[in-house]
Amino acid sequence: MIRFDTSSGRLASQAADCLAIGLFDEERLEGPARELDVASKGQLRRLRADGDISVKPGDVQLLLQLPGVRARRVLVVGLGRRADFNRRAWRKAVGVALAACLKGRSAHLAIAIERPDAKLLGDYYLGRAVADLSSAAVYRVNDFKSGRRPRPPALKRVTLAGISAAARTAAAKGLAHGADIGAGQSMLRDLGNLPGNVCTPRYLADQARAIARAHASVRVRVFDESAIRRLKMGCLLAVSRGSAEPPRFIVLEHRGGRPGAKPVVLVGKGVTFDTGGISLKDPAAMDEMKYDMCGAGSVLATLRTIAAMKLPINVVGLIPAVENMPDGRATKPGDIATSAAGKTVEILNTDAEGRLILCDALHYARRFDPAAVVDIATLTGACVIALGHHFTGVMGNDDALAQELVQAGTDADDRAWQLPLTEDYAEQLRSNFADMANVAGRDGGAITAGAFLGKFTQGMKWAHLDIAGSAWNSGAQKGGTGRPVALLTQFLLQRTGRLP
Repeated sequence: MIRFDTSSGRLASQAADCLAIGLFDEERLEGPARELDVASKGQLRRLRADGDISVKPGDVQLLLQLPGVRARRVLVVGLGRRADFNRRAWRKAVGVALAACLKGRSAHLAIAIERPDAKLLGDYYLGRAVADLSSAAVYRVNDFKSGRRPRPPALKRVTLAGISAAARTAAAKGLAHGADIGAGQSMLRDLGNLPGNVCTPRYLADQARAIARAHASVRVRVFDESAIRRLKMGCLLAVSRGSAEPPRFIVLEHRGGRPGAKPVVLVGKGVTFDTGGISLKDPAAMDEMKYDMCGAGSVLATLRTIAAMKLPINVVGLIPAVENMPDGRATKPGDIATSAAGKTVEILNTDAEGRLILCDALHYARRFDPAAVVDIATLTGACVIALGHHFTGVMGNDDALAQELVQAGTDADDRAWQLPLTEDYAEQLRSNFADMANVAGRDGGAITAGAFLGKFTQGMKWAHLDIAGSAWNSGAQKGGTGRPVALLTQFLLQRTGRLP
């Protein structure tokens, strides 16, 4: 676990294994670079003039025992043109510095990379970003290999150095919040990366219980299959019936706000493995369907994060957890299920299962008289086609709530984009045999999935986050991203009014 702190003292006096600064493509040195150049009697300028230091964005140069500087190493990160330097470029520069520090096995890194204008990155968000990026940098995938494991990261301390004394309070708060968010993101990455034979519905329930044991503000209740049947969650049971793994319905409550205050309800899709059921998926990349519970993982991780932060707000987490498998008892295309809301659904495609378990959970949310309901789900490949892996898709029945989430994503560097959701899309879900079908063809697939969920949210302020693209990386860097824990935490922080 990394310890974070701040320092407003002279950079040249900073006692660290490694001190990271940035260098712009301009003749005049300013900020931290100028301070170290003065301390080293012009050594930085001479090295740059000789071509020994690159200012190209992302390039790094490690300087050992720079004269006049107490830090054992100075890491110089190229920042490119100042005119092109923005918040995203700064985050990339800090990420590069962290990677180089980890490679060099430094235990204490002081970061003094000049930031963009304070309007783009204030003191609080500066601290939060440093802690968030540091936590991501030291994360290691849960390892099931039988061979010798790599050494754990040496980095134990990160100092945000060279900030003004006036900025230290806000920056320190940002570091503390960023550390809690980073821990939540690591939890979500772990859950998403675990194989389906480990991370089952019962495993998710155990994680919920562990959160409740660790935090006095959290209460948990877990419904087994017979209890789910008594709740008349016929759509959820239609998905789980093909699996030998029994379903669970998990209810977590963070009671941090005023007693009786309306809670925010977070609903997370918890399909711990998705074969597609009888509508079997193509074999290619089916192994990645272990991450189909990242909506559920997001809820667990966010509840853990806000409990650690002691946020003064009431939040309920609802997690329908199932496996979607194709055995002899599995639901067949054309079968009709009755939801907890009493609406009947013709299941035309058993691979559109996430919306089925979510609709029963959304109906359950009504009993809390919520201030707002947000569901989070790796719901559709169509959202990946629409937005790629950069943005989470947002839609809902309340534009103000949707935009609140979009703004939270922008502030948290966990971006989201609102998609339209009108009655035109809901009309595509008509069925000859039931109240609605669970799919409506390829066109606008991400939105028609949202429209299906919208049929169960009348009278509630509701938004839907499709994280199919943002929650997971494929290819050589295959694994969970930890998103959208930062977005959700920011959304709840905004609602408390406790942001600097």
